[in-house]
Amino acid sequence: MDRFREMEVFAAIADAGSFAKAAEKTRLSRPAVTRLIAELEARVGTRLIQRTTRSMRLTEAGLRYLDHARRVLQEVEAAERDLAGATARPRGKLTVTAPTTFGRLAVAPFIAQFLRDYQDVSISLLLLDRIVNLIDEGIDVGVRIGALPDSGLIARKIGTVRRVLVASPAYLKAHGAPAHPLELLAHAFINFTGSPPARDLSFPGKEPSLRVSPSARLEVNDAAASIALAEAGHGITNVLSYMVAESIRAGRLQEVLAEHAPPPRPVQLVYPETRLMAPATRAFVDAAAPVLAGALG
Repeated sequence: MDRFREMEVFAAIADAGSFAKAAEKTRLSRPAVTRLIAELEARVGTRLIQRTTRSMRLTEAGLRYLDHARRVLQEVEAAERDLAGATARPRGKLTVTAPTTFGRLAVAPFIAQFLRDYQDVSISLLLLDRIVNLIDEGIDVGVRIGALPDSGLIARKIGTVRRVLVASPAYLKAHGAPAHPLELLAHAFINFTGSPPARDLSFPGKEPSLRVSPSARLEVNDAAASIALAEAGHGITNVLSYMVAESIRAGRLQEVLAEHAPPPRPVQLVYPETRLMAPATRAFVDAAAPVLAGALG
């Protein structure tokens, strides 16, 4: 008899407290259960169950073996549930969160296609520019930009973004492109307050401690408005690379001080750690990863 079956029967004896009840639970005969335990004890070289005509108890070695056996049985059960979940039809409601601009540009269009492909799934999309506690707020999947702190979340990296300084070609022709971060102090600056405050920009490289605080006469809390103002020639703004990828490709904006840009930041799909991922969550993460990676440019 295989060792996995031995573990099942041994655990059944420990749970039931008798060979007869374990035999009934495992659908074996009483002699078969007795023989199995005898063979197990012979193989491991020690007594696992102390038996008398009136009672039975696990020995110290039996208690240790039971602990190992339970872990193995639980892992096998989890693996079977996981495989069953992977082949089950995705259904039910998902709650997804993403940063506002990335959600509008990339996540919402992806979700529209996803719902066409998975007719039994519904989605609630929350676009929020704050760190959301997925577990406390009952959210299934989140898009996170930046490092993920230690938590009960699984992260699947889909790409990176950079923080970039951009201005229109017309503005740079009229005022010149800054060659050094300190030259930003002489330029018109549009502060997008949804990002780290522009008045406290940090520049790595040869001068890792260099911090510049441009004076911004114009502040907006919306990335699209900040980008539109920059495209119209009103100054330099500081946004994430995916927000202006199309504007740069189309020639409406140009990046400045690229050699002074901070390191890229990871973009990740995150979801709570569970033994068994729901089929709808698995399908969403697997489908979203390549699509959203492409949207990052």
